[in-house]
Amino acid sequence: MKQIILLLLILFFGCQSYQPSVQILPPHIKTIAVKTFDNKTSIFGLEDMLRLELNNQLLKDGRFSITNDVNTADGYVSGEILYYILQPISYGENFEPKQYKLRFIVNIHFVDRVNNVTLWEEKNFEEILFFAAPTLPGGLTEEEAKKDVVYNMARKIYLRTVEGFGSVTGRSYKKIP
Repeated sequence: MKQIILLLLILFFGCQSYQPSVQILPPHIKTIAVKTFDNKTSIFGLEDMLRLELNNQLLKDGRFSITNDVNTADGYVSGEILYYILQPISYGENFEPKQYKLRFIVNIHFVDRVNNVTLWEEKNFEEILFFAAPTLPGGLTEEEAKKDVVYNMARKIYLRTVEGFGSVTGRSYKKIP
């Protein structure tokens, strides 16, 4: 009888996996600022593009007031742009690039100014975009690809900030590939 009860307990509890709760912003954070990112790349204006796009994502959400003044915000996003790498990955008959890979890597964190604590931090947060050369149907110019990769990165940062930034801990230690 003990074996049957033990088997039933294992079957019942063993089938359910542990799912830690998603961390979301504390309710006291009503105003968010996005600091200008430090740009460690040679691509001029990348920091402004990312900041403006992240502001747009937060404004579309509508739950928060957005400010440019970090000192009056309840929380702020800050970070540094580490890499912007455009690589051709396939070539045509005359060795002209046909397809590219664009890698965009940032270090990012969110600070709760009210409690003076970093809520989440992500090292080497990466966005990758594969795209065809502009001479091909559906291809993109580098400027168009840059806008797409910045938009995608801003969207990821927004979702991580507002919709949930992990479980158990807000830290991740990825190495740059």
